[in-house]
Amino acid sequence: MSEFDYDLFVIGAGSGGVRAARMAATYGAKVAIAEEYRVGGTCVIRGCVPKKLMVYASKFSHEFEDAAGFGWTVGESQFDWNTLIANKDAEIDRLNGLYIKNLERHNVEIIQSRAELEAPHRIRLTGEDRSVTARTILIATGGVPNLPLDLPGVEHLITSNEVFHLDEQPKRVLITGGGYIALEFAGIFNGLGTETTVLYRGEEILRGFDDDVRATLHEEMEKRGVRIVLHDVLTSVEKKADGLHVTTKQGETMVVDQILSGIGRSPYTKGLGLETVGVELDSKGAIKVDAQNRTNVDHIYAVGDVTNRVNLTPVAIREGAALAETLFNDNPTIVDYENIPTAVFTQPEIGTVGMTEAEAIATHDNLDIYLAKFRPMKNTLAGNDEKMLMKLIVDADSDKVLGCHILGPDSGEMSQLLGIAIKMGATKANFDATMAVHPTASEELVTMKEPSKRIRKDD
Repeated sequence: MSEFDYDLFVIGAGSGGVRAARMAATYGAKVAIAEEYRVGGTCVIRGCVPKKLMVYASKFSHEFEDAAGFGWTVGESQFDWNTLIANKDAEIDRLNGLYIKNLERHNVEIIQSRAELEAPHRIRLTGEDRSVTARTILIATGGVPNLPLDLPGVEHLITSNEVFHLDEQPKRVLITGGGYIALEFAGIFNGLGTETTVLYRGEEILRGFDDDVRATLHEEMEKRGVRIVLHDVLTSVEKKADGLHVTTKQGETMVVDQILSGIGRSPYTKGLGLETVGVELDSKGAIKVDAQNRTNVDHIYAVGDVTNRVNLTPVAIREGAALAETLFNDNPTIVDYENIPTAVFTQPEIGTVGMTEAEAIATHDNLDIYLAKFRPMKNTLAGNDEKMLMKLIVDADSDKVLGCHILGPDSGEMSQLLGIAIKMGATKANFDATMAVHPTASEELVTMKEPSKRIRKDD
Protein backbone atom coordinates (compact mmCIF):
# COMPACT_ATOMS: atom_id res chain seq x y z
CA MET A 1 0.00 0.00 0.00
CA SER A 2 1.29 3.46 -0.91
CA GLU A 3 2.45 5.78 1.84
CA PHE A 4 0.48 8.55 0.08
CA ASP A 5 -3.23 8.97 -0.60
CA TYR A 6 -2.56 9.86 -4.24
CA ASP A 7 0.18 9.47 -6.82
CA LEU A 8 -0.73 12.89 -8.25
CA PHE A 9 -2.73 15.69 -6.70
CA VAL A 10 -3.63 18.58 -8.99
CA ILE A 11 -4.59 21.99 -7.62
CA GLY A 12 -6.72 23.75 -10.23
CA ALA A 13 -9.08 22.14 -12.73
CA GLY A 14 -8.35 24.34 -15.72
CA SER A 15 -7.04 23.28 -19.11
CA GLY A 16 -3.55 22.28 -18.02
CA GLY A 17 -4.54 20.62 -14.76
CA VAL A 18 -7.39 18.63 -16.29
CA ARG A 19 -5.20 17.33 -19.12
CA ALA A 20 -2.43 16.27 -16.74
CA ALA A 21 -4.88 14.60 -14.36
CA ARG A 22 -6.75 12.69 -17.04
CA MET A 23 -3.62 11.45 -18.82
CA ALA A 24 -1.86 10.48 -15.58
CA ALA A 25 -4.90 8.45 -14.55
CA THR A 26 -4.93 6.78 -17.98
CA TYR A 27 -1.38 5.66 -17.31
CA GLY A 28 -2.41 4.05 -14.03
CA ALA A 29 -1.80 6.78 -11.47
CA LYS A 30 -4.18 7.41 -8.61
CA VAL A 31 -5.19 11.03 -9.20
CA ALA A 32 -7.28 13.70 -7.51
CA ILE A 33 -7.95 17.24 -8.69
CA ALA A 34 -9.20 20.09 -6.51
CA GLU A 35 -11.09 23.11 -7.81
CA GLU A 36 -12.53 25.94 -5.73
CA TYR A 37 -14.80 27.33 -8.46
CA ARG A 38 -15.88 25.26 -11.48
CA VAL A 39 -14.19 22.50 -13.45
CA GLY A 40 -12.98 23.81 -16.79
CA GLY A 41 -10.91 26.77 -15.68
CA THR A 42 -10.74 30.32 -16.94
CA CYS A 43 -10.83 29.48 -20.65
CA VAL A 44 -13.97 27.39 -20.56
CA ILE A 45 -15.88 29.05 -17.71
CA ARG A 46 -15.02 32.75 -17.87
CA GLY A 47 -12.54 33.28 -20.65
CA CYS A 48 -12.00 32.40 -24.27
CA VAL A 49 -15.06 30.19 -24.80
CA PRO A 50 -17.81 32.52 -23.46
CA LYS A 51 -15.91 35.47 -24.88
CA LYS A 52 -15.94 34.04 -28.39
CA LEU A 53 -19.66 33.28 -28.09
CA MET A 54 -20.13 36.97 -27.32
CA VAL A 55 -17.89 37.91 -30.25
CA TYR A 56 -20.21 35.91 -32.53
CA ALA A 57 -23.21 37.77 -31.09
CA SER A 58 -21.60 41.16 -31.63
CA LYS A 59 -20.79 40.51 -35.30
CA PHE A 60 -24.41 40.31 -36.38
CA SER A 61 -24.85 44.08 -36.28
CA HIS A 62 -22.08 44.47 -38.86
CA GLU A 63 -23.53 41.67 -41.00
CA PHE A 64 -26.91 43.41 -41.03
CA GLU A 65 -25.25 46.59 -42.26
CA ASP A 66 -23.33 44.79 -45.00
CA ALA A 67 -26.38 42.85 -46.23
CA ALA A 68 -27.97 45.84 -48.00
CA GLY A 69 -25.23 45.93 -50.64
CA PHE A 70 -26.10 42.36 -51.58
CA GLY A 71 -29.76 43.11 -52.10
CA TRP A 72 -31.10 42.18 -48.69
CA THR A 73 -33.58 44.36 -46.87
CA VAL A 74 -33.10 43.72 -43.20
CA GLY A 75 -36.01 44.76 -41.04
CA GLU A 76 -35.85 46.30 -37.62
CA SER A 77 -33.51 44.30 -35.40
CA GLN A 78 -33.26 44.23 -31.64
CA PHE A 79 -30.66 42.73 -29.35
CA ASP A 80 -31.57 41.20 -25.99
CA TRP A 81 -28.67 40.98 -23.53
CA ASN A 82 -30.42 38.57 -21.16
CA THR A 83 -31.09 36.05 -23.93
CA LEU A 84 -27.42 36.03 -24.91
CA ILE A 85 -26.26 35.64 -21.31
CA ALA A 86 -28.74 32.85 -20.59
CA ASN A 87 -27.78 30.90 -23.72
CA LYS A 88 -24.09 31.47 -23.03
CA ASP A 89 -24.54 30.19 -19.46
CA ALA A 90 -26.34 27.09 -20.70
CA GLU A 91 -23.46 26.27 -23.04
CA ILE A 92 -20.88 26.81 -20.29
CA ASP A 93 -22.90 24.52 -18.00
CA ARG A 94 -22.84 21.87 -20.73
CA LEU A 95 -19.08 22.14 -21.16
CA ASN A 96 -18.53 22.10 -17.39
CA GLY A 97 -20.53 18.88 -17.25
CA LEU A 98 -18.49 17.32 -20.05
CA TYR A 99 -15.24 18.13 -18.27
CA ILE A 100 -16.54 16.51 -15.09
CA LYS A 101 -17.76 13.39 -16.92
CA ASN A 102 -14.46 13.05 -18.76
CA LEU A 103 -12.48 13.17 -15.53
CA GLU A 104 -14.80 10.72 -13.82
CA ARG A 105 -14.64 8.37 -16.79
CA HIS A 106 -10.87 8.21 -16.30
CA ASN A 107 -11.25 7.62 -12.54
CA VAL A 108 -9.93 11.02 -11.49
CA GLU A 109 -11.37 12.05 -8.12
CA ILE A 110 -12.82 15.56 -8.28
CA ILE A 111 -12.73 17.54 -5.03
CA GLN A 112 -14.80 20.74 -5.00
CA SER A 113 -12.68 22.66 -2.50
CA ARG A 114 -9.88 25.15 -2.25
CA ALA A 115 -6.58 23.35 -1.76
CA GLU A 116 -3.50 24.75 -0.02
CA LEU A 117 -0.09 23.25 0.71
CA GLU A 118 0.57 22.73 4.41
CA ALA A 119 3.61 20.42 4.20
CA PRO A 120 5.86 19.09 1.41
CA HIS A 121 3.49 16.21 0.54
CA ARG A 122 0.35 17.32 2.38
CA ILE A 123 -2.54 19.40 1.00
CA ARG A 124 -5.21 21.05 3.11
CA LEU A 125 -8.72 20.99 1.65
CA THR A 126 -10.15 24.07 3.28
CA GLY A 127 -13.69 23.51 2.08
CA GLU A 128 -13.80 20.05 3.62
CA ASP A 129 -11.63 20.73 6.69
CA ARG A 130 -9.32 17.81 6.05
CA SER A 131 -5.88 17.03 4.67
CA VAL A 132 -4.62 14.54 2.09
CA THR A 133 -1.17 13.47 0.95
CA ALA A 134 0.35 13.02 -2.50
CA ARG A 135 3.61 11.72 -3.91
CA THR A 136 3.54 14.38 -6.64
CA ILE A 137 1.73 17.74 -6.59
CA LEU A 138 0.86 19.84 -9.62
CA ILE A 139 -0.06 23.53 -9.30
CA ALA A 140 -2.31 24.58 -12.19
CA THR A 141 -4.24 27.50 -10.73
CA GLY A 142 -3.88 29.85 -13.71
CA GLY A 143 -4.13 33.60 -13.36
CA VAL A 144 -6.40 36.31 -12.04
CA PRO A 145 -7.38 39.67 -13.56
CA ASN A 146 -5.46 42.72 -12.40
CA LEU A 147 -7.05 45.75 -10.78
CA PRO A 148 -5.42 49.14 -10.10
CA LEU A 149 -5.79 48.78 -6.33
CA ASP A 150 -4.43 52.28 -5.60
CA LEU A 151 -7.11 53.94 -7.76
CA PRO A 152 -9.70 55.95 -5.81
CA GLY A 153 -13.01 54.25 -6.62
CA VAL A 154 -11.46 50.96 -7.74
CA GLU A 155 -14.35 49.13 -6.07
CA HIS A 156 -16.58 50.31 -8.93
CA LEU A 157 -14.53 48.51 -11.61
CA ILE A 158 -15.30 45.06 -12.96
CA THR A 159 -12.94 42.53 -14.54
CA SER A 160 -13.22 39.84 -17.18
CA ASN A 161 -14.61 37.59 -14.43
CA GLU A 162 -17.68 39.71 -13.76
CA VAL A 163 -18.32 40.99 -17.28
CA PHE A 164 -19.92 37.70 -18.32
CA HIS A 165 -22.57 38.01 -15.62
CA LEU A 166 -23.80 41.61 -15.84
CA ASP A 167 -27.52 41.92 -15.19
CA GLU A 168 -27.94 44.36 -18.03
CA GLN A 169 -26.03 45.65 -21.01
CA PRO A 170 -24.25 48.93 -20.26
CA LYS A 171 -25.11 51.80 -22.57
CA ARG A 172 -21.66 53.33 -22.03
CA VAL A 173 -18.53 51.37 -21.19
CA LEU A 174 -14.93 52.36 -20.52
CA ILE A 175 -12.30 49.65 -20.94
CA THR A 176 -8.83 50.16 -19.52
CA GLY A 177 -5.84 48.46 -21.09
CA GLY A 178 -4.60 47.83 -24.61
CA GLY A 179 -4.07 44.08 -24.67
CA TYR A 180 -6.12 41.36 -26.27
CA ILE A 181 -8.63 41.07 -23.40
CA ALA A 182 -9.41 44.79 -23.43
CA LEU A 183 -9.62 45.00 -27.21
CA GLU A 184 -11.71 41.88 -27.68
CA PHE A 185 -14.30 43.19 -25.23
CA ALA A 186 -14.19 46.59 -26.92
CA GLY A 187 -15.25 44.88 -30.14
CA ILE A 188 -17.95 42.92 -28.34
CA PHE A 189 -19.56 45.90 -26.64
CA ASN A 190 -19.27 48.11 -29.70
CA GLY A 191 -20.89 45.47 -31.90
CA LEU A 192 -23.75 45.06 -29.43
CA GLY A 193 -24.46 48.79 -29.54
CA THR A 194 -22.70 50.02 -26.41
CA GLU A 195 -20.83 53.32 -26.60
CA THR A 196 -17.28 52.09 -26.11
CA THR A 197 -14.06 53.84 -25.09
CA VAL A 198 -10.63 52.24 -24.63
CA LEU A 199 -8.14 53.98 -22.34
CA TYR A 200 -4.52 52.81 -22.61
CA ARG A 201 -1.34 54.20 -21.09
CA GLY A 202 0.94 53.07 -23.95
CA GLU A 203 1.87 54.61 -27.27
CA GLU A 204 -0.14 52.05 -29.29
CA ILE A 205 -2.53 49.21 -28.55
CA LEU A 206 -1.61 45.50 -28.53
CA ARG A 207 1.97 45.73 -27.29
CA GLY A 208 4.09 42.77 -28.34
CA PHE A 209 2.39 42.28 -31.70
CA ASP A 210 3.71 43.40 -35.06
CA ASP A 211 3.64 47.19 -35.43
CA ASP A 212 1.77 47.15 -38.76
CA VAL A 213 -0.92 44.95 -37.22
CA ARG A 214 -1.18 47.25 -34.19
CA ALA A 215 -1.56 50.42 -36.23
CA THR A 216 -4.05 48.89 -38.68
CA LEU A 217 -6.18 47.39 -35.91
CA HIS A 218 -6.32 50.79 -34.21
CA GLU A 219 -7.46 52.42 -37.44
CA GLU A 220 -10.11 49.80 -38.20
CA MET A 221 -11.51 49.72 -34.66
CA GLU A 222 -11.98 53.47 -34.73
CA LYS A 223 -13.73 53.18 -38.11
CA ARG A 224 -16.23 50.88 -36.42
CA GLY A 225 -16.89 53.42 -33.71
CA VAL A 226 -14.61 52.41 -30.83
CA ARG A 227 -12.94 55.45 -29.28
CA ILE A 228 -9.30 54.76 -28.37
CA VAL A 229 -7.42 57.11 -26.02
CA LEU A 230 -3.65 56.56 -25.68
CA HIS A 231 -1.03 57.84 -23.21
CA ASP A 232 -3.60 58.09 -20.42
CA VAL A 233 -4.76 56.31 -17.27
CA LEU A 234 -7.58 56.59 -14.76
CA THR A 235 -6.99 58.81 -11.73
CA SER A 236 -10.38 58.56 -10.00
CA VAL A 237 -13.82 56.99 -10.25
CA GLU A 238 -16.87 58.26 -8.39
CA LYS A 239 -20.31 56.67 -8.45
CA LYS A 240 -23.25 59.05 -8.82
CA ALA A 241 -26.90 58.70 -9.72
CA ASP A 242 -26.27 59.09 -13.46
CA GLY A 243 -23.32 56.71 -13.65
CA LEU A 244 -19.63 56.41 -12.91
CA HIS A 245 -17.80 59.72 -13.16
CA VAL A 246 -14.26 59.23 -14.44
CA THR A 247 -11.23 61.49 -14.51
CA THR A 248 -7.91 60.68 -16.20
CA LYS A 249 -4.31 61.79 -15.84
CA GLN A 250 -4.58 63.90 -19.00
CA GLY A 251 -7.59 65.74 -17.57
CA GLU A 252 -10.33 63.97 -19.50
CA THR A 253 -13.70 63.43 -17.83
CA MET A 254 -16.54 61.12 -18.80
CA VAL A 255 -19.59 59.39 -17.38
CA VAL A 256 -20.08 55.68 -18.06
CA ASP A 257 -22.21 52.80 -16.81
CA GLN A 258 -19.42 50.23 -16.42
CA ILE A 259 -15.63 50.26 -16.28
CA LEU A 260 -13.91 47.06 -17.31
CA SER A 261 -10.35 46.64 -16.08
CA GLY A 262 -8.48 44.89 -18.88
CA ILE A 263 -4.93 45.63 -17.71
CA GLY A 264 -3.74 42.06 -17.81
CA ARG A 265 -3.62 39.08 -15.50
CA SER A 266 -1.27 37.85 -12.77
CA PRO A 267 -0.36 34.31 -11.71
CA TYR A 268 -2.74 32.96 -9.06
CA THR A 269 -0.26 31.97 -6.36
CA LYS A 270 -1.41 33.98 -3.36
CA GLY A 271 -2.54 31.95 -0.38
CA LEU A 272 -1.62 28.55 -1.82
CA GLY A 273 0.95 27.84 0.90
CA LEU A 274 3.84 27.82 -1.57
CA GLU A 275 6.07 29.66 0.89
CA THR A 276 5.35 26.96 3.48
CA VAL A 277 7.11 24.33 1.38
CA GLY A 278 9.67 26.67 -0.21
CA VAL A 279 8.45 26.87 -3.81
CA GLU A 280 10.25 29.75 -5.52
CA LEU A 281 8.39 32.54 -7.31
CA ASP A 282 9.73 35.12 -9.73
CA SER A 283 9.41 38.90 -9.40
CA LYS A 284 5.88 38.80 -10.85
CA GLY A 285 4.65 36.10 -8.50
CA ALA A 286 4.83 33.30 -11.06
CA ILE A 287 6.06 29.84 -10.12
CA LYS A 288 9.56 29.20 -11.44
CA VAL A 289 9.89 25.89 -13.27
CA ASP A 290 12.42 24.11 -15.44
CA ALA A 291 11.89 22.65 -18.93
CA GLN A 292 10.05 19.68 -17.43
CA ASN A 293 7.69 21.91 -15.39
CA ARG A 294 9.42 21.05 -12.10
CA THR A 295 9.77 23.66 -9.36
CA ASN A 296 12.77 23.90 -7.06
CA VAL A 297 10.94 21.37 -4.85
CA ASP A 298 11.51 18.01 -6.55
CA HIS A 299 8.00 16.58 -6.28
CA ILE A 300 6.07 19.81 -6.96
CA TYR A 301 5.35 20.88 -10.54
CA ALA A 302 3.44 23.72 -12.21
CA VAL A 303 1.90 24.26 -15.65
CA GLY A 304 -0.14 26.94 -17.42
CA ASP A 305 -0.58 30.62 -16.68
CA VAL A 306 0.59 30.24 -13.07
CA THR A 307 4.11 29.91 -14.53
CA ASN A 308 3.70 33.02 -16.74
CA ARG A 309 5.55 31.57 -19.72
CA VAL A 310 3.22 31.54 -22.73
CA ASN A 311 -0.24 32.23 -21.36
CA LEU A 312 -2.41 30.42 -23.88
CA THR A 313 -4.86 27.57 -23.32
CA PRO A 314 -3.30 25.18 -25.90
CA VAL A 315 0.09 25.76 -24.28
CA ALA A 316 -1.25 24.84 -20.83
CA ILE A 317 -2.81 21.70 -22.31
CA ARG A 318 0.47 20.73 -23.99
CA GLU A 319 2.38 21.35 -20.74
CA GLY A 320 -0.08 19.20 -18.79
CA ALA A 321 0.26 16.40 -21.33
CA ALA A 322 4.06 16.65 -21.27
CA LEU A 323 4.07 16.32 -17.50
CA ALA A 324 1.88 13.22 -17.56
CA GLU A 325 4.04 11.64 -20.28
CA THR A 326 7.23 12.39 -18.38
CA LEU A 327 6.15 11.29 -14.91
CA PHE A 328 3.67 8.50 -15.55
CA ASN A 329 4.45 7.06 -19.00
CA ASP A 330 8.26 6.92 -18.93
CA ASN A 331 8.32 9.24 -21.93
CA PRO A 332 10.30 12.41 -21.10
CA THR A 333 8.63 15.22 -23.03
CA ILE A 334 9.58 18.88 -23.32
CA VAL A 335 7.26 21.49 -24.82
CA ASP A 336 8.54 23.46 -27.81
CA TYR A 337 7.52 27.11 -27.44
CA GLU A 338 8.84 28.29 -30.81
CA ASN A 339 6.43 29.49 -33.51
CA ILE A 340 3.19 29.18 -31.57
CA PRO A 341 0.23 30.34 -33.72
CA THR A 342 -2.10 32.76 -32.00
CA ALA A 343 -5.50 34.28 -32.72
CA VAL A 344 -6.88 37.48 -31.24
CA PHE A 345 -10.64 37.85 -31.62
CA THR A 346 -10.69 41.58 -32.01
CA GLN A 347 -12.84 43.08 -34.74
CA PRO A 348 -11.21 42.79 -37.21
CA GLU A 349 -9.63 39.51 -36.13
CA ILE A 350 -5.91 38.77 -35.92
CA GLY A 351 -3.96 35.60 -36.70
CA THR A 352 -0.23 35.48 -36.20
CA VAL A 353 2.68 33.05 -36.04
CA GLY A 354 6.41 33.58 -35.72
CA MET A 355 8.46 36.73 -35.35
CA THR A 356 7.31 40.31 -35.56
CA GLU A 357 9.30 42.64 -37.79
CA ALA A 358 10.97 44.21 -34.73
CA GLU A 359 11.96 40.78 -33.37
CA ALA A 360 13.36 39.73 -36.74
CA ILE A 361 15.41 42.92 -37.07
CA ALA A 362 16.95 42.25 -33.66
CA THR A 363 18.06 38.73 -34.59
CA HIS A 364 18.64 38.70 -38.37
CA ASP A 365 20.87 40.79 -40.62
CA ASN A 366 18.92 40.80 -43.87
CA LEU A 367 15.15 40.72 -44.22
CA ASP A 368 12.54 40.97 -46.94
CA ILE A 369 9.15 42.25 -45.79
CA TYR A 370 6.08 41.47 -47.88
CA LEU A 371 2.99 43.50 -47.03
CA ALA A 372 -0.45 43.57 -48.63
CA LYS A 373 -3.24 45.81 -47.42
CA PHE A 374 -6.50 45.61 -49.34
CA ARG A 375 -10.28 45.61 -49.14
CA PRO A 376 -11.64 42.03 -49.12
CA MET A 377 -14.07 41.11 -51.89
CA LYS A 378 -17.06 40.91 -49.57
CA ASN A 379 -16.56 44.51 -48.54
CA THR A 380 -16.83 45.86 -52.08
CA LEU A 381 -20.56 45.30 -52.56
CA ALA A 382 -21.17 45.94 -48.89
CA GLY A 383 -19.70 49.42 -49.26
CA ASN A 384 -17.52 48.62 -46.28
CA ASP A 385 -14.13 50.35 -46.24
CA GLU A 386 -12.56 47.94 -43.72
CA LYS A 387 -9.11 46.81 -44.84
CA MET A 388 -7.37 43.47 -44.50
CA LEU A 389 -3.63 43.15 -43.85
CA MET A 390 -1.25 40.29 -44.66
CA LYS A 391 2.44 40.37 -43.87
CA LEU A 392 5.30 37.94 -44.38
CA ILE A 393 8.71 38.40 -42.77
CA VAL A 394 11.43 36.53 -44.64
CA ASP A 395 15.10 35.95 -43.86
CA ALA A 396 16.70 37.18 -47.09
CA ASP A 397 19.77 34.96 -46.59
CA SER A 398 17.98 31.62 -46.12
CA ASP A 399 14.59 32.50 -47.70
CA LYS A 400 12.93 31.07 -44.57
CA VAL A 401 9.61 32.62 -43.54
CA LEU A 402 10.18 33.92 -40.02
CA GLY A 403 6.73 35.31 -39.35
CA CYS A 404 3.26 35.75 -40.77
CA HIS A 405 0.72 38.28 -39.53
CA ILE A 406 -2.87 38.63 -40.74
CA LEU A 407 -5.61 41.04 -39.77
CA GLY A 408 -9.07 40.48 -41.19
CA PRO A 409 -11.87 37.91 -41.48
CA ASP A 410 -10.98 34.31 -40.53
CA SER A 411 -7.41 35.23 -39.59
CA GLY A 412 -7.46 32.86 -36.65
CA GLU A 413 -8.43 29.93 -38.86
CA MET A 414 -5.64 30.77 -41.29
CA SER A 415 -3.04 31.07 -38.55
CA GLN A 416 -3.55 27.46 -37.47
CA LEU A 417 -2.61 26.16 -40.93
CA LEU A 418 0.16 28.72 -41.37
CA GLY A 419 1.53 27.55 -38.05
CA ILE A 420 2.13 24.11 -39.55
CA ALA A 421 4.00 25.52 -42.55
CA ILE A 422 6.18 27.86 -40.52
CA LYS A 423 6.84 25.20 -37.89
CA MET A 424 8.11 22.97 -40.71
CA GLY A 425 10.50 25.71 -41.86
CA ALA A 426 8.71 26.82 -45.03
CA THR A 427 10.54 29.21 -47.31
CA LYS A 428 9.19 32.06 -49.39
CA ALA A 429 9.86 29.83 -52.42
CA ASN A 430 7.55 27.21 -50.90
CA PHE A 431 4.83 29.85 -50.56
CA ASP A 432 5.42 31.00 -54.15
CA ALA A 433 5.24 27.41 -55.44
CA THR A 434 1.85 26.85 -53.81
CA MET A 435 -1.11 27.34 -56.13
CA ALA A 436 -3.47 30.11 -55.11
CA VAL A 437 -7.06 29.38 -54.12
CA HIS A 438 -9.17 31.92 -56.01
CA PRO A 439 -11.12 33.96 -55.16
CA THR A 440 -10.03 34.09 -51.52
CA ALA A 441 -8.29 36.63 -49.35
CA SER A 442 -5.69 34.06 -48.33
CA GLU A 443 -4.37 33.78 -51.89
CA GLU A 444 -2.45 36.99 -51.17
CA LEU A 445 -0.11 34.88 -49.04
CA VAL A 446 1.16 33.03 -52.13
CA THR A 447 0.96 35.83 -54.68
CA MET A 448 3.09 38.56 -53.05
CA LYS A 449 6.11 38.62 -55.38
CA GLU A 450 8.04 41.80 -54.63
CA PRO A 451 9.07 42.84 -51.13
CA SER A 452 7.49 46.06 -49.92
CA LYS A 453 10.63 46.65 -47.89
CA ARG A 454 14.18 45.29 -47.85
CA ILE A 455 16.18 45.56 -44.65
CA ARG A 456 19.93 45.03 -44.99
CA LYS A 457 22.63 45.03 -42.31
CA ASP A 458 24.86 47.36 -44.33
CA ASP A 459 22.09 49.91 -45.06
